Parts: sequence; structure tokens; C-alpha cells
Amino acid sequence: MYGLTEEQEDFRKAVREFIRRECGSRERLDALTEGGREQHNSELYRRLARTGYIGVSIPEEYGGSGGGVTEQVILFEELWRGLAPVHGAGPAHTCAGVYKRFATEEQKNLALNAICEGEVMSISISEPGAGSDAAAISCRATRTGSGYRLDGQKTWCSDAQFATRLLIVARTGDESRGHSGLTMFQVPADAAGVEIRPIETMGGAEVNDVFLTGVEVPDDAVIGQPGMAWKQLMSCLNGERLVCAAQGIGMAQRTFDDLLKYLNEREQFGTKIGSFQAVRHRVASMAIELESARALTYATTRMVEDQLGTDQDRIRATSMTKVKVTEVAKLIALEGVQLMGGYGYSVEYGMERHLRMSIAPTIYAGSNEIQREIISGSLGLR
Repeated sequence: MYGLTEEQEDFRKAVREFIRRECGSRERLDALTEGGREQHNSELYRRLARTGYIGVSIPEEYGGSGGGVTEQVILFEELWRGLAPVHGAGPAHTCAGVYKRFATEEQKNLALNAICEGEVMSISISEPGAGSDAAAISCRATRTGSGYRLDGQKTWCSDAQFATRLLIVARTGDESRGHSGLTMFQVPADAAGVEIRPIETMGGAEVNDVFLTGVEVPDDAVIGQPGMAWKQLMSCLNGERLVCAAQGIGMAQRTFDDLLKYLNEREQFGTKIGSFQAVRHRVASMAIELESARALTYATTRMVEDQLGTDQDRIRATSMTKVKVTEVAKLIALEGVQLMGGYGYSVEYGMERHLRMSIAPTIYAGSNEIQREIISGSLGLR
């Protein structure tokens, strides 16, 4: 289906079986996540890395499996469908994309091999005054005799509490704002002057503030070219949006599966509630939306993998896909809560968790409002 090869379908089955074995039961999942409080279990993540799955889209010369964009999408679809508590895989793959494109050979060898072995890395762009407006970044990297000194605060840094190193975007130019003069640095998470402080969210332990106070890094901590971080980031966004879409498809499918199971078991007025026409038609509409979102995701994946169309075509397609899939995932979770009534609202049945987890993807990786700006701009509307 969707033009996948036999090897790719086998890969999907293997990932699904790993998840079923390692965290397929409610009891096992609760044990790995402290009852749903934690979204990342480091030991499970390392076991996943040992299978070669974490490095599926990293070249073999850097410890990976040498797969492509399609394998990466399959991986994230299945991880999120199975509720696998390996949230750090997302930012690690975003960082891997940056290293693959812009790092020196020495940087690639160290970082990409580490990711393949199960180390989490995280990228930090946003600040308290610079969310969607990245041009307002004020975190400063000041030149020293042997490198740079970083000072400032970053925020909404996903899974930084598990990371061994952070990619920090800081201002090195003279400009007080604007996309020029931004540089990307790799910083050890345990470096002197780095403080990582978790932010309480409705989704649990996911994101962090990162405080940088006189953090000293050498010249070779720069990733890519000084002053070019914004262009580097823009060239990596297609991959990040596709990962977000793949997570959304997996999330939506799991929510839909759980809802169907409930509708086929729960009885009211002497019959299964899934037999009521009002319910059946709402479920049919969800199924249409889910299948449309999945078809769009794999069509866009092929477009990015095979470099079809222009750069602008691919940017528009990945933005559209990210918006469509994340909003479908949220829609299905909302419908799930409504159709399950009080049980949808209870922690025991898990639907409320699906709803909580479906909200954040419409915000991170570039909010859906920003994606609509990108889409409309690509259509000539300014």
C-alpha cells in the first residue's frame, strides 16, 4: 500500500512487534511512564536503538541503517501508534538532520554515532520573547579568545532533560533582531553554566527552559557556517514536519482503534452503541479523514524522498501535510471523548490521554497558523 516495498512493510511489522513486546500492555506502559506522567523512558529508548531502528535514516558510515525518509516516517507512525514512551526520538532525528547536512566529518562521526547508540539530543530555538518570531532571538554568543560565550534563555526545548547535547541557536551578529547573524552551536547538556528546568504541561514532562550563563564553547562547537543558522534550519524543516505528520498519523490511528474497540463493546438501550446510525456516520467521517491524511503523508514523503517538484512545492506540501494530519488527530481524539461520554473523560480508558497528546503537535514544529502563512505565501498571497 502507498507504494511501499516489501522490505519497508517488513520493517513496519518489526517495529510494531517490538512495541507490542516491550510496552504493549497497559500495565507495562504504566510501569515505563510512571503511570503516564513521563513520555520518555531512557532504557526502552536504548533498547530500541540497539535494534538499529533509531538510526534507520542515518547513513551506515555513521552507525545507521542507511534508510531514507520513508523508513523514518514508518518508524514514527508505528512508535506513536503503539504509544511507545520514546518521545526523545523526535528531537534526536531533527538534530540528526542538521548534522547530516551541515556538520563537519568529525562532528558527524561523534553525534550521529551517538544518536544511533541511543543518546538523545535536542534543538533549542524558541525563547520567551521569540516563539513563532524567531527573528527576535536574543540569546547572545560573544566571541572570546578561544571560542564563544553563550548567555540567555531558551524555552520549549523538547526532552532536554534527557539530552546529552543541545543544539542552541544564538545571535552572533551585530543586529539586535532579524534572521541574519544567527549561529548554531552544539553544547554539552552538562556544561558549566547550563541549567535545564522542566516546564509543567498538560502533556506531562515534555519540554524545558534552558538557561545559559557564561557557557564557554570552542570554535568547533559551531554547526555549519557562523551567521547562517536560519537558512540551515529552513532547509531541515521538511524533515521535521514529516516526522510530526508521521507521529500524528500514528496517534490518530491508535485513537481511532481504541474508539472502535469501545463502540463494539459498550451497550446502551440493549444494543452496541456502535450500531446507532448517528455514531456510525461520525465514525465513517473520521475514517475518511484518517485515510486522507495518511495518503497525503505518504504522497508527500515520496515527494521529499525523490525530490519531486521545486523546493517551494515541497515546502508547501510538508506544511499542508503537517496541518492536515495534526488537526485530524485532534479531531478524532475530540470525537472519541464525546462518543465515549464519561468514560472518554476518565483516565482509566485512555481517551483523555489521546486528547491531551493530540494538542501539542498543532503547536510545535511551527504552529499550524504559521504553516498556513507559509502555504498562503507560496500561493502568491502576501
